[in-house]
Amino acid sequence: MQNNMKKKFQVFASTALALGVFGSSFAAPMAEAAPGKDATVSNRGIEVQLLAVNDWHGQIDVTRKVGGRDAGGAEYLAAYLKQREATNKNTLLIHSGDMTGGSSPASALLQDEPTVEIMNKLGFDIGTLGNHEFDRGVDELKRLLDGGFHETTGNFEGADFPYVAANVVYKDSGKNLLPAYNIQKVNGMKIGFIGVVTKDIKDVVIASALENIEVTDPTAAVDKAVADLQAQGVKAIVVLAHAPASSKTDGTNATGEAVELAKNINDEVDIIIGAHNHGYADAIVDNKLVVQGYSYGTAFTDIDLVIDPKTKDIVQKSAEVVTTFHDGIEPDAEVKAMVEGYKAEVAPLINREVGTAAEAIMKTGDASGESALGNLIADSQRAALNTDFAFMNPGGIRADLNAGPITWGELYTIQPFGNLLVSTTYTGQQIKDVLEQQFTASKTTILQVSGLTYTYDKSAPIGSKITNLKDVKGNEITLDKTYTVTLNNFLVGGGDGFSKFKEGTNQVVGSVDLDALEAYIANFGGPIIAPTTDRISVQ
Repeated sequence: MQNNMKKKFQVFASTALALGVFGSSFAAPMAEAAPGKDATVSNRGIEVQLLAVNDWHGQIDVTRKVGGRDAGGAEYLAAYLKQREATNKNTLLIHSGDMTGGSSPASALLQDEPTVEIMNKLGFDIGTLGNHEFDRGVDELKRLLDGGFHETTGNFEGADFPYVAANVVYKDSGKNLLPAYNIQKVNGMKIGFIGVVTKDIKDVVIASALENIEVTDPTAAVDKAVADLQAQGVKAIVVLAHAPASSKTDGTNATGEAVELAKNINDEVDIIIGAHNHGYADAIVDNKLVVQGYSYGTAFTDIDLVIDPKTKDIVQKSAEVVTTFHDGIEPDAEVKAMVEGYKAEVAPLINREVGTAAEAIMKTGDASGESALGNLIADSQRAALNTDFAFMNPGGIRADLNAGPITWGELYTIQPFGNLLVSTTYTGQQIKDVLEQQFTASKTTILQVSGLTYTYDKSAPIGSKITNLKDVKGNEITLDKTYTVTLNNFLVGGGDGFSKFKEGTNQVVGSVDLDALEAYIANFGGPIIAPTTDRISVQ
């Protein structure tokens, strides 16, 4: 395990017992100094910088296009963070969850230990849990944080920095899974960090992973933690909220669960770092700064604070969302070497070719929400279990399929969760009811389908949007007739809010979803082409 390279801060746990956080100043040269940040104590007060990352999802070796330019990858994220940190010795590295889970093979096949090791190397100071930290269950989550043995990777030392989660408790005892908050002391100033997870976690995490876990009301959890912090004299308070937040770049039109949280929690809170919806946010809501910096390491948030040394409170706050463009900065050599080592370790498996794509096949949906890649995956699952229909949740599709040779590693990046496929039986009425559940007052989640077509009316009332429901031969779906359907085990358990899926009968467990996709591509009889997106119509 690598030692942290940040400066050492004195850290106080929620019990007020002193804990140690590894760190020393980065020695890496700056690619370009950020202007106006060289003074850390000014006549305004003590200047503190928070560098926040959200929803990295273990994409340590993945580059994405942002506005036609390359962005992302651990070595570039590291270079930017080190560059910014070098401008202010009073810097904390923080995150708001989903740093692991849904990861690329270079991290996922090694139990996401590489992502934690890179965070340790960069010197992260504090983080919270997202829903994807629960992907492998609570025991594995705790092993990643605290260290322990895994049969695939051996002994692991865990995270070198604390995690907090105020609203995640054990059902049987009511005790917190992790400390509710943590106090960091920077240049004599105490800053309290509270963690909370989205209240919708049960809809996006497989049920078995939360068997003994309850996620409580985040507002009440934050307010309780704020009261505890106030009792210890803490005035500067930040909430790490794995909850959605969005705004326009001018700070207007702020929406999302984290925004609603800002309106309702104790006004002693100064800043909320959002996450989960992979969006942009930089807005003032009820005098609280609400920010979020996209996802996958393509961006981070640079937050500047001024703390009054007399009152110990934050008197100024502002933020900038920074995109990790590759041009204009050199990748961090140390982190790049770490990533190359992880990639070499898993290379024999991930580089195996399984087929060819005649063209790029995209996961982005059209106006109806239907995508070519979603159709391909649903088709592969229906073929694997030989059922009438198949449904695939769009959130389980994590990347596009590129044109050219298809490697196993690329398929793993697209479907990294290892869900089991299940054949189950539903009536036509139940299938229609499931499709109606795609539309709620707060969100729309369009399932990817195989074996059927339908139309939905955007203007119709919720619960009455689906019409013209037919099979691929053009036969209308009969409401009292039974049909076989392939789903993954996440959906079978009612994932993404599709509770009607729980009503299925005659369940038969089949292969892993990734194996079904690989077999479908291998047996296609030539290069894979993008399926047409003509299964879902909108009126």
